[in-house]
Amino acid sequence: MKVLISGRHGQVSRALQQRLGAVGELIVLGRDQMDLAHPDQIRQQIQRLRPDLIINAAAYTAVDLAQSEPEAAVAINGVAPGVFAEEALGLGIPLIHYSTDYVFDGSKPGPYTEEDAPNPLSVYGQSKLEGERAITQAQGQHLILRTSWVYSTHGRNFLLTMQRLLQEKSQLHIVADQIGAPTWAGTIANSTLSLIERWRDGDAGAWGIYHLAAQGETSWFGFAQAIGDALRQRGAPCANLLPIPSDEYPTPAARPLNSRLDCTRLEQEWGVSQPEWTAALRECLSEQIV
Repeated sequence: MKVLISGRHGQVSRALQQRLGAVGELIVLGRDQMDLAHPDQIRQQIQRLRPDLIINAAAYTAVDLAQSEPEAAVAINGVAPGVFAEEALGLGIPLIHYSTDYVFDGSKPGPYTEEDAPNPLSVYGQSKLEGERAITQAQGQHLILRTSWVYSTHGRNFLLTMQRLLQEKSQLHIVADQIGAPTWAGTIANSTLSLIERWRDGDAGAWGIYHLAAQGETSWFGFAQAIGDALRQRGAPCANLLPIPSDEYPTPAARPLNSRLDCTRLEQEWGVSQPEWTAALRECLSEQIV
């Protein structure tokens, strides 16, 4: 099997590269080879390579910057996924694409299901929603996997930022009223591998939109506490943490207060379940130590 992965250095892409080697030949294209802001480059590379599966792991992820760069966010997050879907349909192959909890406004009291109506609060969330709709409109075989609060030991993310700041500062104020599930990039890659194996073995579920996030829930404050606890266990210095509401930490892009995703459908349709966020964090940190 020939698997085309868009994005070379992103958190999810790196995790996929570590885990999908046994599936087949991985062709990983970064921005220098396939710039998602240019649809013609996407079409040319897919038509040249003729893969058996496409995984779009690239995205415009600068949530706050997107507020002032809407054209770039929409081109990469909104238009490019539709191009991938059209080319995949032309080849008769599946597309796997990753989306976000930010397509919701966070006003629902409980976890969001795939049937809940999206209502993004930010340019980033709107651009990701446009990408979902472009893929759906292409009507090919696809999995749109919505996840939340992605972190890993690479790139720029909350885990690495907190590890640095907790050791540099004596006190940190962390938002405590946004609730979700921190999801390790390794968890996303492991689940993607399981989905690919089921499709390859003829045991696929229905195509469409699914939620894929760690089980359980916490706040950014709770996530920071867990990171701090791990630092203390290593004997590292750790700042004192103080909880604050979102309105005391204003950002250019509004964030949903509720980012919880119900992942029941993915387990029922595809038999793929997710670990508790605390267990995944421990596994991630153990790899970091090694």
